[in-house]
Amino acid sequence: MFDLITGKVQHVPSTPAIPILISTSVQGTMFAVLVLASFLVATRELPPVPDMMAFVADLPAVVPPPPPPPPAAPTPSQPRAASPTAAPVSASAAPIEAPASIEPEPPAAASMEEGVPGGVPGGIAAGIVGGIPGTVEGLIAPPPPVSHQPVRIGGQIETPALIHRVEPIYPLLAQMSKIDGVVILEAIVGEDGHVRSVKVLRGHPILGKAATDAVAQWQYEPLRLDSMPAAFELTVSLWFHFEDKPKRRL
Repeated sequence: MFDLITGKVQHVPSTPAIPILISTSVQGTMFAVLVLASFLVATRELPPVPDMMAFVADLPAVVPPPPPPPPAAPTPSQPRAASPTAAPVSASAAPIEAPASIEPEPPAAASMEEGVPGGVPGGIAAGIVGGIPGTVEGLIAPPPPVSHQPVRIGGQIETPALIHRVEPIYPLLAQMSKIDGVVILEAIVGEDGHVRSVKVLRGHPILGKAATDAVAQWQYEPLRLDSMPAAFELTVSLWFHFEDKPKRRL
């Protein structure tokens, strides 16, 4: 404290300097020894690389397939198959090799065949070019196909005469309900002239039932087309009119 007043202060180092110098010298010496030792021990030659060890196993031997069985010997009752022969060469086939000379072609085989009676030179087999079917002997023209579909009445086809007609019965329920009107039916007539089926196209259901029952009993004269009987279809209209005294009208 008095030193501070007088101004003369003496600083005493906390760590002595001699041990620090000794430790630094020793570490530097050891580092230099290690560097020199590495230069002295190291060589330019690299250490040899060990060979890679591999384990190789042999593949199992493949067993060859068994040989095919020998062909069976033919029995005495079974004839031997004929050996294949070369197909005959057609005269019109193109040659494989170039011919030595050009020769005229032989006449066609069709021109050497004999024609049919009544034929013309260069005609077709079993007929005459431009002829009418059925004129060649032995050739019969097939009959025209017969259509079994019913034809529609109209145009040049007139309605056959009605032979038997049954009047419709005015239903009692329709009379009590004062129901009247026109019923349009489509009827299909068979080849014998009898009505086969009737379908209501327009009209009240109660009146349609009575009209269908009546028309189903009608009969016409058979219709003939090309002297052949044919079925036909036509439209029938029936009128039911209600009055104070019910009457059956058409």
